Amino acid sequence: MDDFLKPLMVVLAGMWDRRWIGLGVAWGVAVIGGIVLALTPDRYEAAATVFVDTQSVLKPLMNGLAVQPDINQQVAMIAKTLISRPNIEHVLESPELGFSDKRPGARDAEVDHLLKDIKIDIDGREGLYSIKYRDKDPARAKNMVQGLITLFVQSGIGNKEKDSAEAQKFIDDQIAIYEKKLSEAEKRLKDFKVRNLGYTGQNTSDYYQRVSQLSEELTNLRGQLHAAEQSRDAIHRELAGEEPTLLPDPSAPKQLSETDTRLEAAHKHLDELLGRFTEEHPDVVATRHLIAQLERDHQSEATALRNGTGKDGMRYSMATNPIFQRLKLSQADAEANVASLQARVSDVQSRLSELRSAASKAPQVEEEFAQLNRDYDVIRKNYDQLVSRRESASMSQNVNATNQLADFRVTEPPRVAPRPVFPNHLVLIPMLLLAAIGAGMVAALQAARLMPTFQSLKSLREAIPRPVLGSVSMVMSPDQAARERRYNMIFVASIVGLVAIDLIWAGWTALTQTAA
Repeated sequence: MDDFLKPLMVVLAGMWDRRWIGLGVAWGVAVIGGIVLALTPDRYEAAATVFVDTQSVLKPLMNGLAVQPDINQQVAMIAKTLISRPNIEHVLESPELGFSDKRPGARDAEVDHLLKDIKIDIDGREGLYSIKYRDKDPARAKNMVQGLITLFVQSGIGNKEKDSAEAQKFIDDQIAIYEKKLSEAEKRLKDFKVRNLGYTGQNTSDYYQRVSQLSEELTNLRGQLHAAEQSRDAIHRELAGEEPTLLPDPSAPKQLSETDTRLEAAHKHLDELLGRFTEEHPDVVATRHLIAQLERDHQSEATALRNGTGKDGMRYSMATNPIFQRLKLSQADAEANVASLQARVSDVQSRLSELRSAASKAPQVEEEFAQLNRDYDVIRKNYDQLVSRRESASMSQNVNATNQLADFRVTEPPRVAPRPVFPNHLVLIPMLLLAAIGAGMVAALQAARLMPTFQSLKSLREAIPRPVLGSVSMVMSPDQAARERRYNMIFVASIVGLVAIDLIWAGWTALTQTAA
């Protein structure tokens, strides 16, 4: 408990030291708030209620024979369109409202102000329509509500056919708008399908299954390629330890060179591949590339031989080492196999990359496609409903030609409350006092934090990192003590005066409203 009370007492002591700052802030807030509240004009609210009876004898008789017009909907539409610029301008022309400002733009500004302030509350089930308006002049507020009530009743009784035609035109306009929206939605959907051809309508799991299959195939091919490279390297090492030829024999017939041997082996390997695959197979393409390279090497060797670049400028051949020759054949087969596997790995890698890109894009495409479909479905649904309602409105217009739209009765004539609805002085005055006192306390607290005072040696030692040698107690003289008491009395009197002024103002306001 002491841990809580001691810091609190320190804070309260600091606020007491800066009490004059808090008092000044409290009085400033109270005076400014009081001036603002006093200058705020009173606003009076006028209200009226109209009961609309939409029941008729024709409605049950026409049940099952024709589409019944929704009278409540028509009346509600009349009420919603009542607060429109033309109607407000018509009511504003009434001499009772006393609008005589001829400045440019003043009339439009007044109409905009009335459009925001006039409120209509609709209770469709009970058939009650309430119109409310607030103004500084109670008579003007009452006249505005009276003009709107008159316009509302005349619109429901005298202009029934005109209102039905306007409702029909409104629905036609909405249908035209939704036709444009529907056309734009269909175009967006078509453009999206064309732009994402191959993605729309696909299942995302198919992409992932194909990615898994290609990944497994790529792993197997990489394993085969690694084994083939190991085999080829082993042949290279064995070939490096063998002599390519035996003792030279100039009279011996010309033997096949290393390039010829590899070329012959590549042709044999190509024949085997063509027996199993087509021309477009990666192994066949890689083998053909190897044969073309060997043929270019063979032509280079033949050119060098014709130019006499052989040993001693003589054209003779040496006996080929049979082991070396077999290794050469094996080397050619290994090279062709490695090239074939490299081509297949590259092809599968390329297809896997494309498919992964497609698989990452597919969910986004599906989401956008679903959103476009939802937008299109909503627009299409609204369009179909509007077309259906247009037919209902047409038949309702025919029924209205032989039946009165509704019976309008003013249940509560326009009246103005004797007291202003805003501002509520009895509530705002005490709130202003509380706000002023709170602002003063906050100001004193902040001043105590910005300009702290220390009430004990312990708090001083904790606040500054320097040794405290001692303290000197303050002994006030009789004059100082009297002056301090006088200041305290002035402070208390100021607080009491602030509260008393607030209470007197609130009491005077209450008596004024009671007398009114």
